[in-house]
This record gives sequence, C-alpha cells and structure tokens, in this order.
Amino acid sequence: MPTMGALHDGHLSLVRLGKQRADRCVASIFVNPKQFAAHEDLGTYPRREDEDLKMLADAGCDLVFLPQPAEMYPDGFATSVRIEGLSEPLDGQSRPHFFGGVATVVTKLLNQVRADIAIFGEKDYQQLLIIRRLNADLDIGTEIIGGPIVREEDGLAMSSRNAYLSSVERRIAGQLNKVLRQTALKIAQGGDVLGSIEDGHALLKHAGFSTIDYLEARSGKDLTLLGPGKLTPEDQEHARVFVAAMLGRTRLIDNMKVTDV
Repeated sequence: MPTMGALHDGHLSLVRLGKQRADRCVASIFVNPKQFAAHEDLGTYPRREDEDLKMLADAGCDLVFLPQPAEMYPDGFATSVRIEGLSEPLDGQSRPHFFGGVATVVTKLLNQVRADIAIFGEKDYQQLLIIRRLNADLDIGTEIIGGPIVREEDGLAMSSRNAYLSSVERRIAGQLNKVLRQTALKIAQGGDVLGSIEDGHALLKHAGFSTIDYLEARSGKDLTLLGPGKLTPEDQEHARVFVAAMLGRTRLIDNMKVTDV
C-alpha cells in the first residue's frame, strides 16, 4: 500500500482491506518529489512519521518501507514512465507533471516489493486506472485493487490535504460532495449531462469554491468524456462524475459512480 504519509482513516481502511486479502501487509511512506511541480506543496506537505508508524502498527501493518529521495532517485537516474491517454484528461490537464511522477514511483515500488496485490484508494480514481494500465503493460504481475472512498460525516472525502483547510473552509468543503452527488443523481435520472454539469458548476461557485479545475462525467472504464445529452444505458452503467476545485489554497478532488447515488 503506497502512501505519502499524513495518514487518516482512508489509508487505514486500505490496510484492513489488505489484511483481508493477504497474509502480510506492507505500506510505504514516501513524499515523492517527482509528482510535485515547483509551485506546489512539496515543502509543506504534512509529515508526521512517528504518528503514522503507530497508526499502521495499530492497524496490523506488518512492515513499513520508508525510503529517502536519494534511494529512490540516485544520481544519474534518468527514467520516467508515461501512460498515454489515461494521463491526459482531468488531473492530467491541471497538473501535467503529476502522473509521470506517480507512474514512475509506483513502478519502482511494485518492482521493489513484488507484492501479490497492491491497494489504491478510489478517491484518486484516475490514478487507479493509470496504475492498472502500467501494471498490465509492463507485465509487473501484481493484482491492483481499488479501495472504496472513506468520507467524513458531511461527505468530504478523507485526504491528507484536508489539514490545510481553515475552520471556515472546512465548513464549506462538504459542499463538494453534496454538489457531486446532486450532479450524479441528475444524470442517473436521465438528465442532460451538459446541463447537469453546468448546474453543478454554478452551485460550487455559489458555495465558495474559487476555482473549479473540472466537473465532468466520464467513463469509469477508460475516462472517455460523456455527453452532452442523456446517457445511454450502457454509458450510464460505467459513468462517473469527477470534480476538482480549489477552496482557499487547498485543492480538493472527488468522484462518484452515477449508479451508486
């Protein structure tokens, strides 16, 4: 189970899932510099190693891998992994550097640990698809499992970056999931996709989100953009609504399967 630390109940749910599926559970904690742009939060990303280690031990994790950047990327390191297609929409548009860094470090971790299974949270659904693709394309042979999103009481998806939110922003943040759910419900009930998305944009702006990177309906199989118009039954079966928006200095993401509303 690869992580960047600053663990929460969402991470621990993946440990529990791993313990159900395997005899031993290995977690990694590594704040990967290759997935941060120069203007992003590499220097301020939450780090609390001692607390993380205790949480993992209490959850039954058997081993924790804590590499340093120089171990993962020694002098002369010159390789990167790029997944075409899946890495281009959504976060690939707003964070074009991101998935190259993720794909490279995950490829290294899968090769280093040689686990039978690896578990990734569905909150980062695009990342999950990309990792499944690289695992298949590079014949790594690890079974990639998605873990359900774990949410706060108001629906906000748990994230290490939620710690950046002020008390006022935290009260607003739950609206992200509320609008996501409303948008997915409209689409599930046969509403026009484009109209449902436009309504969702307006609601997020009204709630106080300063920038909306994306609010889109896409196929959960291959991220094909869906709409405009009403979805076909086949499209609706796999449709997901994806959102990323800024609240103050904090970027929040979420997604939801239309048929799960």
